[in-house]
Amino acid sequence: MKPLPFLPLLAICFFTLSSAPAADARQDFLKLIDRPRVAPDEKVAEMNTTNGLAVFQFSIAVEAGQRVPGFLLKRADSHGRQPVVIALHGTGGSKKDMLPMCRQLAERGFIAVAIDGRYHGERSTGRGSYEAAILRAWHEPGEHPFFYDTVWDVMRLVDYLQTREDVDPARIGLTGISKGGIETYLTAAVDTRITASVPFIGVESFRWALDHNDWKGRVGTIQKTFDAIVKESGATNIDTAMVQKFYDRVTPGIYSEFDGPAMVALTAPRPLFMVNSDSDTHTPLPGVNECIEAARHAYHDAGADDHFSARIQEHTGHKVNPDSERAAIDWFVTWLKP
Repeated sequence: MKPLPFLPLLAICFFTLSSAPAADARQDFLKLIDRPRVAPDEKVAEMNTTNGLAVFQFSIAVEAGQRVPGFLLKRADSHGRQPVVIALHGTGGSKKDMLPMCRQLAERGFIAVAIDGRYHGERSTGRGSYEAAILRAWHEPGEHPFFYDTVWDVMRLVDYLQTREDVDPARIGLTGISKGGIETYLTAAVDTRITASVPFIGVESFRWALDHNDWKGRVGTIQKTFDAIVKESGATNIDTAMVQKFYDRVTPGIYSEFDGPAMVALTAPRPLFMVNSDSDTHTPLPGVNECIEAARHAYHDAGADDHFSARIQEHTGHKVNPDSERAAIDWFVTWLKP
């Protein structure tokens, strides 16, 4: 793991002085994504039992016109209440992508759950694709398909899981990759029912990326959306001002009140293990280091230094290495104790 660069006194003061305003970010974020709640109306069906693992398919209602489909895996011989780990996929993926990790988690004694994010997997029908939904939000702000709406879905999923007789409501973990990693740290920040979390290759400072003109990797994940915005605006290319305007309309607060450093600090003192890479253009390393430093200060102030850990994968781009995935599962074993 690479050492963190030296932070000047001004930066350290920033983390200390900003902690009080950051505490309000949780309520502000919850207010932003709030909407009328509906009964979960759960539908569950057992699919199969293979190699000692029972696999179920389920869906729940999270708001009017929106159902979340998912898989739930657990050991067939499990009894009583068990800890849960929810796994979130990346951009363009689906719950099926998380099945290998879910199987490993279930084998270790967890109930493992994977869901389709907004406009992904089974949810890519109806009102269209993920990028079409984001473009719609650009034109008519209201929906927040770019990260925020899936946070709402995960919180309603937690509501449902806590009603199950096989779930220990005090031992709920959350992990996700890339887009799912961003949704992981946002959800863990605002929902204190998340006992432990592991965001993979998602934690970043959107503000740092804007200030240093290093947002191209993040924009590239939804390139078709930005191509359409450029064409409509008559511009010749994407610039920092356009990206900032996009964030303001589609994910308000993502580079300010809800930026990575502020949100990871809100997770303290609950266990948090961050996994990023040193060569990932989606999450520029200097911005990641700001998040790590903010988290370390918050966990130290909470007297919970050992509840936070960060891993920087060396010579690695936007991917999760097998040893990091194993370390994440070990992290959940340590803190959720299956």
